[in-house]
Amino acid sequence: MGHAGMAATAVRYLRSVGARTVAGPVEALPRPELRAVREDERAPVDPGEFRRVLGHFATGVTVITAPTADGEAGPAGFACQSFSSLSLDPPLVAFMVGRASTTWPRIARAGVFCVNVLAAHQGALCRGFAVSGGDKFAGVDHEPAPFSGAPRLAGATAWIDCAIHAVHTGGDHLIVVGRVEALGSGDGDGTPLLFHQGRFR
Repeated sequence: MGHAGMAATAVRYLRSVGARTVAGPVEALPRPELRAVREDERAPVDPGEFRRVLGHFATGVTVITAPTADGEAGPAGFACQSFSSLSLDPPLVAFMVGRASTTWPRIARAGVFCVNVLAAHQGALCRGFAVSGGDKFAGVDHEPAPFSGAPRLAGATAWIDCAIHAVHTGGDHLIVVGRVEALGSGDGDGTPLLFHQGRFR
């Protein structure tokens, strides 16, 4: 159903329940008061304190990969702690990436990505994907994920193969929502790599 059909259906429903379907005049809201911050008002949260306190929350560690996009020499990938499942129906996941990331534009151009959930023994692999520049895939065993063709890293505890569904802004980061097209778990014991208070656990 197109947008026009959906709108017509919505109007018919609203009329059936006695709701108004023609908007009346809208009054403008008053403009917010603009003023300088007073001396006695709390300053923004200190970035160092923010990082220290939030570091008490243990996270899993993933490597987000994408296939080689047009004009690129190879696939893209970066280490990511800010990953989460988002929705069961439809199946959606999300990850956060810094706006200044040089890897994100390559993933965006590909339009697809694979989330590799790292195992406890893959701390060194994670460090390799956490640095900028160089060939991050040199010496890394991987195969194409079935939907995206993005690198699926050997030894990962799980993988989630996605198409980019939406991108939202979130301060100095972007919130990337992926629609899950394929997924699976690894052959190991499933013990994940964790990051807590600035180090792997």
